[in-house]
Amino acid sequence: MAKSKFIYICRNCGHESSKWSGKCPSCDSWNSFEEENAQNVPAPSAFAKTAYTGGTDLSENILELENIGTENDVRYDTGIGELNRVLGGGLVKGSLVLLGGEPGIGKSTILLQICQYLGENHSILYVSGEESAKQIKLRAERLGVDTENLYILTATDAEAVAETISSSSPDIAIIDSIQTMSINRISSSPGSLTQVRECSNLFMHTAKGQEIPIIIVGHVNKDGAIAGPKVMEHIVDAVLYFEGERHQSYRLLRAVKNRFGSTNEIGVFEMLDKGLAEVENPSQMLLSGRPHDVSGTCVACVMEGSRPILAEVQALATKTSYAAPRRMSTGVDFNRLNIIVAVLEKRLGVFMGSLDIYLNIVGGFRLDEPAADLPVAMALYSGIMDKPIDEMLISFGEIGLGGEIRSVSQASLRIREAERMGFKKVVIPRQCAEKINPKDYDIEIIPASTLKQAFSVIQ
Repeated sequence: MAKSKFIYICRNCGHESSKWSGKCPSCDSWNSFEEENAQNVPAPSAFAKTAYTGGTDLSENILELENIGTENDVRYDTGIGELNRVLGGGLVKGSLVLLGGEPGIGKSTILLQICQYLGENHSILYVSGEESAKQIKLRAERLGVDTENLYILTATDAEAVAETISSSSPDIAIIDSIQTMSINRISSSPGSLTQVRECSNLFMHTAKGQEIPIIIVGHVNKDGAIAGPKVMEHIVDAVLYFEGERHQSYRLLRAVKNRFGSTNEIGVFEMLDKGLAEVENPSQMLLSGRPHDVSGTCVACVMEGSRPILAEVQALATKTSYAAPRRMSTGVDFNRLNIIVAVLEKRLGVFMGSLDIYLNIVGGFRLDEPAADLPVAMALYSGIMDKPIDEMLISFGEIGLGGEIRSVSQASLRIREAERMGFKKVVIPRQCAEKINPKDYDIEIIPASTLKQAFSVIQ
């Protein structure tokens, strides 16, 4: 029987199979197998043999940890404070950064904007496989980018681009995008698993060998993940992801992976006619346009890295017209909403079996921290009882299944942010209140150990 010319590779874990399967036996992901030409995939046995027979003794290259210096760790200031925050202080020399996001969300826009600032002292090579030089020029004029140190190259041959970067030695290189790059000796089409993996590996060796930071743009698939094999995210040093709706003006830049900084930091931007503008006060942006004397709304305080952010939680409960009531959540995990609803029904006797419940976080923000449990519960209770919450009150705390309010971290920073934004009252877990001195703050601190105590402030 003739051997098949094609194999199937899982884009998440790289598992290879001779036939297609709906579920990967290695990582249990569904519909992750993609067809590849078997001739394009190198046999691992060839590398295994050379590892033992033709290897080189590298004992002389072994270094002691205490003798390794970090003085040469150079970071380039991008000129955008929010981007520097997400990167951990700036663009590290010799790093490989992957920037992903939905089409039209602003990936190419922010890269051209940082070229204007970086071009004052550094040379930049912008490689585009999607747009012509004239298209980039028109977009640069719209964004006000006129630096003389920005050089444009339109090409899709990854090996030629890598050789050009090595020979021209720019200070910074940008690849837009990795899905358009290809290696000619690999017969598969650009954007395939093999092409994306090998091109990423090629640019990684170029960045490390030449000490040139390279930023590559990655497209996303229909599931919202960065298109290509998962190993691509393991190759790069940092993975940045743009979040937000295309039809909304605000964008969130989040670090999914960062070898040179924290992955908890986020950057907030606003899309204007002249590009992306920094939002230095996200809390003010998220709280703008709040309704007055309306039930079902409460302000939450969550931590995004080292930054406290205030966001408005809105809840609406109406009588259902269906056999089973509807539950919809935007910005909060749906399963977490169901748990909070169950706790309210069991511990407080608030019956919601005949009510449709809709929950929304204003501004397209997402609350993943457990500290958002209490404001969600208070917004639900306020909406069901039709009792408005004081506009000058915020809350934070985790809710347990017994109806208790559990402590959260960095309570003092959250209280300071609420105080700075002009709030007069804050409901916090009792454990957090015991660790702080209320006299140090110009805001009324209301400790609560149960949901009944927290709901007592709703008149």
